[in-house]
Amino acid sequence: MKTPRSLPEELRGRPFTVADAASAGLSPRRWRHGSLERFGRGIRMEGTTAALSLGARVRPFVEVNELCAASHVTAAELHALPQRRQDGTFDVFHLIRPEGAAHLDRPHVIVHRMKLYGDEVTAIDGVPVTTPARTWLDMAELLSLDEIVAIGDACVRMPRPEFEDRDMPLCSVWDLQRMVDGHRGKRGLRKAKDALELIRVGSDSAQETMLRLAIVRAGLPEPELNVPIITEDGIRHHKPDLSYRKYRIGIEYEGEHHGEESQIARDIARSERYAALGWTEVRISKRHMVNDAKPAAAKVLVALAEAGWRRGS
Repeated sequence: MKTPRSLPEELRGRPFTVADAASAGLSPRRWRHGSLERFGRGIRMEGTTAALSLGARVRPFVEVNELCAASHVTAAELHALPQRRQDGTFDVFHLIRPEGAAHLDRPHVIVHRMKLYGDEVTAIDGVPVTTPARTWLDMAELLSLDEIVAIGDACVRMPRPEFEDRDMPLCSVWDLQRMVDGHRGKRGLRKAKDALELIRVGSDSAQETMLRLAIVRAGLPEPELNVPIITEDGIRHHKPDLSYRKYRIGIEYEGEHHGEESQIARDIARSERYAALGWTEVRISKRHMVNDAKPAAAKVLVALAEAGWRRGS
């Protein structure tokens, strides 16, 4: 086999469709050359997709399949929504296709045919994707109640502009409610309705959501989320992840990055501020989240009891 000519620059390092190839002037003979990796009918690439972003990997599959948009697990990842890690599915993409459209059976894609309204599709880097609210509803088919609450919390949380490239939530609680109201009979709808009752604005991570749910299920008062400590002189101090202002208790969830040297120094300074303010700091880590986070809830209970809280009070 002869060494093939180099691909046009715009086709290198990414999967491309037959339309892309024609636009770049690629000959049919070069398109059929065995050096190109085949990703099903109408999609080729020189090499593998392992180093590419999800958007670049899924784009051609959406483009060659009319009326489709990235959905479910794929859409959740594109929106950076928390979800369970999908093992062994690096090159399997979820696409949604309106009900009534022809059946679609292609390699590398899981196609969901169901009701889909025009305002339930947005675009990320030019790739059609279900909106955050629609993605939340679709994920109710696949995940547990707590995981759906965590996705909902992520959708409605206020972002931190200093760390993120946006200053508005992905959607509102009303948007989620509208999704539920507009899709009667959909799989996972009962779970989504239950999740709506538990979604709160203010949680910054899935771990904080799981911790809050465990605390409430243990019969403890529901904590506030990321509310600043304000002293009597009106000075605003740091925001505990979860807190009980009445009992001067702040709860901090410490992820894996809290083992870094710079973060350890910040955590020590934070603990000193708690002490100076007369607050109790409850530090929770991954080891407290086992067994449905019962050890975490027990640790919070001890702090509440020491601060004077009693069941039924």
